[in-house]
Amino acid sequence: MDSATNLLERHSSTGDLSNAEVEVTTNVKTTFGMDSSGNSSAEAVTTTTATLRGSGSDEVEEDIFEQVKMILRKRRGWGPEDSLSANDLDLLEYDDELGEEDDAGCPLPSTPEDTQLIEAEVWEASWKVCHYKNLPKWLQDNDFLHRGHRPPLPSFRACFKSIFRVHTETGNIWTHLLGCIAFIGVATYFITRPSVEIQTQEKIVFGAFFIGAIVCLGFSFAFHTLSCHSVEMGRLFSKLDYCGIALLIMGSFVPWLYYGFYCHYQPKVIYLSVVCVLGVLSIVVSLWDKFSEPGLRPLRAGVFMSFGLSGVIPAIHYSIMEGWFSQMSRASLGWLILMGLLYILGALLYALRVPERWFPGKFDIWGQSHQIFHILVIAAAFVHYHGISEMAMYRVMYSECTVPIEPITF
Repeated sequence: MDSATNLLERHSSTGDLSNAEVEVTTNVKTTFGMDSSGNSSAEAVTTTTATLRGSGSDEVEEDIFEQVKMILRKRRGWGPEDSLSANDLDLLEYDDELGEEDDAGCPLPSTPEDTQLIEAEVWEASWKVCHYKNLPKWLQDNDFLHRGHRPPLPSFRACFKSIFRVHTETGNIWTHLLGCIAFIGVATYFITRPSVEIQTQEKIVFGAFFIGAIVCLGFSFAFHTLSCHSVEMGRLFSKLDYCGIALLIMGSFVPWLYYGFYCHYQPKVIYLSVVCVLGVLSIVVSLWDKFSEPGLRPLRAGVFMSFGLSGVIPAIHYSIMEGWFSQMSRASLGWLILMGLLYILGALLYALRVPERWFPGKFDIWGQSHQIFHILVIAAAFVHYHGISEMAMYRVMYSECTVPIEPITF
């Protein structure tokens, strides 16, 4: 507003304008004028129009009007205090009561009209978390989380900037973002080791697990970040999130089956083929539109738990062939059991929505079931990495057989 005042004073001093008034549409109408002694004055009242009145030529008035409008369009704050100097603030009178008609014309931040009327940067910087009941239906996922939800943010930049704000998805975003970065670091270190330390064949086998873990955690991070963008983006990244879980399970099977059946080519190929088929089926189910609906949360948990528990069959097979002791020592069964328990516990908490089910509204921001599920997934993935590393170490260094070339017979 200082710029508008200076502009009017400048034209007044040159004789172009002896008396001018500017009314500004920002909930406060500021009237600028020149009194008889030549001092500037201002008065604020509520208004919804912008006009300029004064003496002088029409061309001068039109020029000033356009320049004042240009200055006012550059305002970034929501209140007049954001753009007025301390001297001008003393001259303002605030109308603290918001009339019903003042709010009637304000579109919701998620509507197309809003994108046309409000600058994206202003909205991105000013949105506030809201109650579950105020969310659109497509964003209502867990009714046990009452407050702290993000509103629809129809901007990728706004969604990614929201990861630095505190809301119901903050924990979900950062757990898997940090987990993804950690696995990228571990994978980079492993893959770049010299061949004398880790052979190319072992890098390929472990690479399947690393790819599954990184893709799963990366898709999860993307989904929780962009789920509030729009219905279409939420549905798309929800599908990618579930596909990532299927890829993690597939990738986790590869090293264990490869080193577990290190000397038994035929069952190794059969089990790996079955895992690939089950993984593809899980991905197909994940692409089903209704699969991501809140009411099908138990079904989602059941699908992925069943896929993971299918590993019990090759574990029993290995125990019959090699014995229980070999299963515990060579195949690192203890670590694999721990991994399975962590995954199962996380899936159960996710499906049952515990602990927020027991204490609604108490775990809105931190400690909710989905965050615990994320932490358990990361812990299980690192436990699995440790287990298959021990298996690989034993097989490569103390293997009692060379990899045989056996014909597959049925």
